Amino acid sequence: MGDWAKKAEDQEVSKLVNKLNIDSDSSYSQNNKPSDSYLLVPNSSEEGEPDVADPAETSLLIKILGKGLVNTKLSLDIQQKNPNSPLHSIKTFEALHLKASLLKGIYAMGFNTPSKIQETALPTLLADPPQNMIAQSQSGTGKTAAFVLAMLSRVNIGLNHPQVLCLSPTYELAIQTGEVAARMGQFCPEIKLRFAVRGEEVDRNKKIEEHILIGTPGKLLDWGLKFRLFEMKKITVFVLDEADVMIATQGHHDQCIRIHKMLRPECQMLFFSATYDKEVMDFARLIVADPTIIRLMREEESLDNIKQYYVKCKNEDNKYNAIQNIYGCISIGQAIIFCHTRRTAAWLAGKMTSDGHSVAVLSGDLTVEQRLAVLDRFRSGLEKVLITTNVLSRGIDIEQVTIVVNFDLPVDVRGNADCETYLHRIGRTGRFGKSGIAINLITDEKSMKVCSDIEKHFKKKIEILNTDSADDIEKIGT
Repeated sequence: MGDWAKKAEDQEVSKLVNKLNIDSDSSYSQNNKPSDSYLLVPNSSEEGEPDVADPAETSLLIKILGKGLVNTKLSLDIQQKNPNSPLHSIKTFEALHLKASLLKGIYAMGFNTPSKIQETALPTLLADPPQNMIAQSQSGTGKTAAFVLAMLSRVNIGLNHPQVLCLSPTYELAIQTGEVAARMGQFCPEIKLRFAVRGEEVDRNKKIEEHILIGTPGKLLDWGLKFRLFEMKKITVFVLDEADVMIATQGHHDQCIRIHKMLRPECQMLFFSATYDKEVMDFARLIVADPTIIRLMREEESLDNIKQYYVKCKNEDNKYNAIQNIYGCISIGQAIIFCHTRRTAAWLAGKMTSDGHSVAVLSGDLTVEQRLAVLDRFRSGLEKVLITTNVLSRGIDIEQVTIVVNFDLPVDVRGNADCETYLHRIGRTGRFGKSGIAINLITDEKSMKVCSDIEKHFKKKIEILNTDSADDIEKIGT
């Protein structure tokens, strides 16, 4: 596994940040100040369009930026269909009776005790006979490590052919999963792994001998069905990762079904996802027969430690004046300002930069690598203000953030209050048990109604704030 682990390390997406050479058309010019072109308004076709997060890119950002496991307190909703395989949980990795080399790899990764999803999922994932599973858990809770451990544990090193297929929706996500597998299996050189992603070529005159293939559906379909470089009928474990993202792309959906049809009925099916709506669950039930289903109960972020305010403004310029007044009166560690469109974000960044504020911008026109560079700089305090749109990944926590400003309130496609997005936006402050401040800028009756609907939904008072009064502003900072 040494060579494969080196390959994963060479291609590790998170390390691209250190190799970035972003020119003046991108995030930062050489003097590390936002360049003029960085703050240019997007083309006219994007002027009024909301900036929407790409689910695959969101998942990738969360995986790369995750610092250890999220210690979630959310309850697991366990739905079991197989009465002959009673569920039980474990509190230590030793209780799984793993090979010593795998256990050593787990500890080398910094996992001391299993996370909540691992406690419940691992005994079933490793059960004999193998059990099918559909599992859902928020990003950062250790689900990737859980199914990778199952993949490594199922390999029969006496057989030199692929036994495990792991599908990811994009090249970058496949590399991330491969990195986890390489690190966890670093003391198991007898287990052979291979990427099945773009740029990876194989000798079509030879059969593939690696035990585990991690890649994208199109490449694995080519290798397995078109070129017949391995036998689908010999696969014993099939993992579908980021399933919620996978089915958002129709092509991937169809490719997964084609691969699934070639597998033996007794092949262990493992379906992992961060979210489940009806479409995802219907697809899961199509792929996975008689599964044990483990779902994390809906997230219930508390707003108790976040003080919420709204400010009445006449127009966009008046909104900017409100932000200026707040900055002039209270001490702010770091702030995130949410806008609805890239155009607004670029305009606001230009105004704040010209007034001497240290500003970073994160929007959908940046590549993943550029977003990582922006977030790395913001996390390290090189910029104090992050202006962003809804592309900012949910679950990215920055401890120094003390204030969140909704320059534009979040609305759905019908213009109604998007309460879930509001929750995740202002949840970027008040993390780690600290208190936070959320300020909503209101310009008309429509935005006032959105604010009122949010207030009713969460049953939490949103107080009015007069930003023309220094005394009133100072009170919110105490």
